Amino acid sequence: MEKVPNVPASDLYPPVQDEVSRLASSPGVRSAFERFRNDEAEFANWQLEATRIPAPPFGESPRSAWLAERFRDLGLTNVKVDEVGNVFGVRPGVAGPYVSLSAHIDTVFPSTTPLNIRQQGSRLYGPGVADNGAGIAAILAIASALNKTKVSHGMPFLFIGNVGEEGEGDLRGMRHVFSTPAWRDSIAYSVIIDGAGSDTVVAEALGSRRFEVIVRGPGGHSWSDFGAPNPIIVLGRAIEVFSQTPVPSSPKTTFNIGVIRGGTSVNSIPESASMRVDLRSTSTTEIDRLERALRLSLDQAATAENHVSAQRSSRKPHVHSQTVQTEVVEIGNRPAGELSRDARLFRVIRAVDTQLGNAAQVQRASTDANIPLSLGREAIAIGGGGSGGGAHTLQEWFDCNGRELGLKRILLTMLTLSGVGE
Repeated sequence: MEKVPNVPASDLYPPVQDEVSRLASSPGVRSAFERFRNDEAEFANWQLEATRIPAPPFGESPRSAWLAERFRDLGLTNVKVDEVGNVFGVRPGVAGPYVSLSAHIDTVFPSTTPLNIRQQGSRLYGPGVADNGAGIAAILAIASALNKTKVSHGMPFLFIGNVGEEGEGDLRGMRHVFSTPAWRDSIAYSVIIDGAGSDTVVAEALGSRRFEVIVRGPGGHSWSDFGAPNPIIVLGRAIEVFSQTPVPSSPKTTFNIGVIRGGTSVNSIPESASMRVDLRSTSTTEIDRLERALRLSLDQAATAENHVSAQRSSRKPHVHSQTVQTEVVEIGNRPAGELSRDARLFRVIRAVDTQLGNAAQVQRASTDANIPLSLGREAIAIGGGGSGGGAHTLQEWFDCNGRELGLKRILLTMLTLSGVGE
C-alpha cells in the first residue's frame, strides 16, 4: 500500500483542482449531492434486492436481467445484455468517447448458498452484500441522481454491470468488454466500483497466474508394486525445489501452493496427484520467471522419480519400468499493469479527494481494473462508500453510514473526466 503524497492536489494539479471545485459548487451537482443524502433508503433497497439473487461465476443471468430492468427504470438508453451476461446502459453526453462506470455483479458463493439477506438499522447483512452489492448499489445511485437532477456532461457515460470477476470467473466479463472492438475503442476512462469504503485508490493491477499441476502414474499396491513411480512423491520433490525460488521484495512477488489432492488409501500408490499454485506480482516479468521455475522443478522431480523407479525395476527382471507424466494447466491469468501518476484519471481522483477532504491511499490489488490497465488504458478501482467486512463469508456486512461520501467521490470524478456539457 502506498500513501498518497502529503502534498495538496491543488499544488500538484491546479487546473484540475479548479475544475473540480467549480463542479462541486454548481447547482446541479449540489442537487445530486442532496439526492445521495435523501435517497439512501432506495439505495439500500436496491442493494438488498440484488444480493438476494444468486450470482455465482457463470451463473449471473438472473442478476443480469434484474440489473437491466433497473437501468431502464433509471432512464439509461441502449440497455442490453451481451452474450456472456454483461449489462450495459448509456447516458448520452455531448460528444466523445465514453467514461465507463462499472461494478461486477457476481459473487464467490455457489448458487446453493443460503442467502439470509437482511437489514438491521444502518447495517445490511448477508453473503455478497458488500462485495459487490455495494458496487451495484453505487452505480445505480449515480444513474438515479443524474436522472433526477438532469446534470449534463460532455463525454457520454457507459454504465456496466459485468460478470466473472470473482475466483474462476478470472475477469471474463471485463476481458469480453475490452476484446469487443465497439467497446474497447470507445472507452477513454474506466472507473470501477468494487466493495465498500472511500479510503483507497487501486491504481496498480496486481497480476496473478494460477495453475493446476497434475502428475499421473501407473499406480499400484504399496507392497507388491513397490518401486512404481509415485505422483505424490513427485509433487513433494517439486515443492521442495520450487519453494526455494528467490523472489524480490520490489516489485513485490509471491507464490503459494494452496491445494494438494491425490491418492485413495494409505496402502495404495496413487495413480494421480495434483496441486494448485498461485503466482502474484505487479511485474509480468517476475510472474514469467516464477512460472519457468515451477515447470523446471516439476520436470526435475519427475525425472528423478522415474530414474529411481527404473533402478528398482532393473533389479526385478520380470517388471517393466514405468514412468510418470506431468501436466501444467493454466486455470487463471490476471495481467499486471499500473496507472501513471501523470494520467488524467489519477490527477482527477486526487483532486476530488482534496475537494472532499478525503484521505485515500494508493493500493495494488487484483480487480476488474487489471484488464484495462494491462492494455495501457486509464482505469482505477475505488469503493462505493460506507464500510463493510466479512467479505467472502456468510457473515458479510455493509454499513450505509458514509455511503454519501463515496457517491460524491464517484460523481465528481465522472463529471470532471467528461467535462460539463452545455
